[in-house]
Amino acid sequence: MLFSVALLAAAPAAAQSVASPDGRITVMLGTNEADQPTYTVAVAGRPVIAPSTLGLEFERYAKLANGLRPTATSRSQGTDRYTLSAGKVATVVDRYNQIVVRFAERDGQRRRLDLVVRAYDTGVALRYAVPRQPNLTSLRLANELTQFAFADDYACTGLNLGRFDTGHEGEYDPVRASAIRPHHLYDLPLVCETGKGGPTIAIAEAAVENWPAMYLTGTETGATGVAARLSPRPDDPAIAVKLDVGDGVVSPWRVVMIAPVAGKLIENTLLTSLNPAPKGDFSWVKPGKTAWDWWSGPMLAGVPKAGSNAATQRGFIDFAASLGLPYMMVDEGWYINSGGGGTLYPGADPTVPVAEIDLPGLVSYARGKGVGLILWMHWQLLDRDMEKILSFVAAAGVKGIKVDFMNRDDQAMIGFYHRLAAATARHRLLLDLHGATHPWGMTRTWPNYLTQEGVLGAEYNKWTKRITPRHNITLAYTRMLAGPMDYTPGGYRNHTPATFAIAATGPQTQTTRAAELAKYVVYESPLQSVADTPDAYRGQPGLDFLAAVPATWDETRFLTGSIGESIAVARRRGDRWYIGAMTDTARRMTIPLSFLKPGRHGVRLWSDGAVPTDLAASSSTVQAGDTLTLNLAAAGGAAAIIAPLR
Repeated sequence: MLFSVALLAAAPAAAQSVASPDGRITVMLGTNEADQPTYTVAVAGRPVIAPSTLGLEFERYAKLANGLRPTATSRSQGTDRYTLSAGKVATVVDRYNQIVVRFAERDGQRRRLDLVVRAYDTGVALRYAVPRQPNLTSLRLANELTQFAFADDYACTGLNLGRFDTGHEGEYDPVRASAIRPHHLYDLPLVCETGKGGPTIAIAEAAVENWPAMYLTGTETGATGVAARLSPRPDDPAIAVKLDVGDGVVSPWRVVMIAPVAGKLIENTLLTSLNPAPKGDFSWVKPGKTAWDWWSGPMLAGVPKAGSNAATQRGFIDFAASLGLPYMMVDEGWYINSGGGGTLYPGADPTVPVAEIDLPGLVSYARGKGVGLILWMHWQLLDRDMEKILSFVAAAGVKGIKVDFMNRDDQAMIGFYHRLAAATARHRLLLDLHGATHPWGMTRTWPNYLTQEGVLGAEYNKWTKRITPRHNITLAYTRMLAGPMDYTPGGYRNHTPATFAIAATGPQTQTTRAAELAKYVVYESPLQSVADTPDAYRGQPGLDFLAAVPATWDETRFLTGSIGESIAVARRRGDRWYIGAMTDTARRMTIPLSFLKPGRHGVRLWSDGAVPTDLAASSSTVQAGDTLTLNLAAAGGAAAIIAPLR
């Protein structure tokens, strides 16, 4: 490769490289003039990540970065081969080549720092390892010196949160790399198209534990690109990481996902591959769809005051059973002093249901209908008395919990995530986190941790006009790359953006009904919500699709589309393929069906009608190699099921 040869000629003698198994991706490790570790990434000989600095920054600007020289190098190969009980695929095989370069300071304390780098066929990952050593027994880190310098002024799409204490709910907007400033705080992933026929990259992280979450800012050096910024500790804001080194510690993986086009990143499995394998029996974990009492108002015909009472819950349980949904989610208000809007009221206690909720009776009623209950609760109550609360809900026969309003991702809060995932697994409870940060592949380690929010989802239709068709499409190319997202689709009061009106009770959508169905295929969430009231669905077309579409998949394929404009995804469960397509403006999509096995297949298609609430259902027969034509309305979509004919 010409790029690699040029780098070797310019780099110090100690420079080392590692290539992906297919040879297309190359990572070069070296040092700069200050003896600070650096790395570069090339794809098919083309620079993608320009020379970028690495290192750790302690409090009061002390560093473990400059004056480092490599002392040893080791190489290995490996394969991440595993199954997922819930996710975008059932089986993963990710091969990699790895290099570990051990650095030590030439002078002074002679502290040591190892860099671990893996090159996969679909991206690269690197992490810091601080080995056991006499001159560095504890870490008080203000930040990492991890940089992602770009070889050009890339066209990126990202979510600039601007602060650390948020629920990671916002729009992913276009931004030129040169316009990203040091005071910005971009969430992960940041997606950048390198242009000129080059690949698209997404910067993310994996295996976050004993460490805070990472954000991205502009570089202080002025180099085009981004740099790491760690979420600070609330109890000690001058630092982000406080750890005893002990026998050694490792940072999370810093990941650059790479694909020919943005949509192919949807198929990427690196984040789960870079997380530890699960330990224990998780055969009890059952992904599935859930009814939900909160989004619609709640509202339910025949109940004088719909809300946190047994009559309302039974109505939603009946609806779940009629559609074959395995779960019903009971939101805030079911326990004493339960409050909304993030408020934690004095005396709140999830072990004491309100008088209107007969929890044992409700669990029994739901069980008789083949439905399991999932209960909402405030995170601070669990942080205060996790074992007592989980023991209570598990003993009551509840199937899972939805935990809300963390709105932080500092080191302590990341610790809470791990403690909660482990505790819910012990009690055989499913876990859904709201008011959460971005995912990092932790669902592999804890298969009961099915989904999380950290997304500007359908709930915002209740009080804003921000949930636009373009936003919905962009999510598939950005936030969803990090992992499952509890967007809560399924709104059945469908309007155009021009006719949409904000309504807290009986909320509307700015998309067609067919687009809402498409979200069940496009969006990844093994605990997918059917968000609207049973009243909205009763007697309406499309219920057959809502009943049939799975919540977890054996295979996922991107078909066509571009960021913010359109998306078409195919996902397989067993021998059936499901297609979801969404668009901003009216367009015709031609979908190649080359992924089908030989033979005849029946197609059931739900597409846009004359008005947003219309669904046009049709049937046809196709074979592998045929195409499927989708005529999508503005803010519209289509959903299809393709099954082999016997």
